[in-house]
Parts: sequence; structure tokens; C-alpha cells
Amino acid sequence: MDGELWARIEPLLSAWPERSPGPRPVDDRRCLQGILFVLYTGITWQQLPLELGFGSGQTCWRRLDRWQEAGVEALHRILLAELNAAGLIDWTRACVDTSHVRAKKRG
Repeated sequence: MDGELWARIEPLLSAWPERSPGPRPVDDRRCLQGILFVLYTGITWQQLPLELGFGSGQTCWRRLDRWQEAGVEALHRILLAELNAAGLIDWTRACVDTSHVRAKKRG
């Protein structure tokens, strides 16, 4: 992920609490890269290799969950716009379900 894209994404992510218990958290940028790696490759969270430096799959999943709870829909739109502008989305393979689009009369 290049610096320009990260500069646009970082302000949209909820900040980590200053006084949080436990070890220092994995950097947000690395966690996002881990999340994208899991989504791109289709591996399970448990299969995310620690050697890649993204943190554990559980760490990345928890960060994604925290960001979703905080409502970071704008991040999804920015990433889709960037990928679409670069011609990296194959819209012939897109799928939509009722968790994203309201289905009237069950169809």
C-alpha cells in the first residue's frame, strides 16, 4: 500500500485508546495489509502467516471488527474507488447480498 493511499485511509480509522491493557498493538497500517491479504487470498484468519509481519489472524480480525463497529464505511468506498480507477476490479464476478443492498419482497 503506497503512502498516498495510506494518508487518505488513516484518518478514517478509529484511534487506538491511549491507555489500553496488554502489549503494544500492531500498527494499523500493517493490520490493514493483513486484512487485505486474507481477503485477497481467501485464506482463513488462522492461516495468516506471522512471518509476514501483519500480526496474527486474530489480531487482524479483531481490528477489522473494531473498525466496523466504529463505522468505517468510507474506507470501503475509498478502496473500491482506487481499485476501480486502476482497473483492478472484475465487475463480472461481483456479488451482492441483502446485508449490503435491501431486497424488496425477498428478491
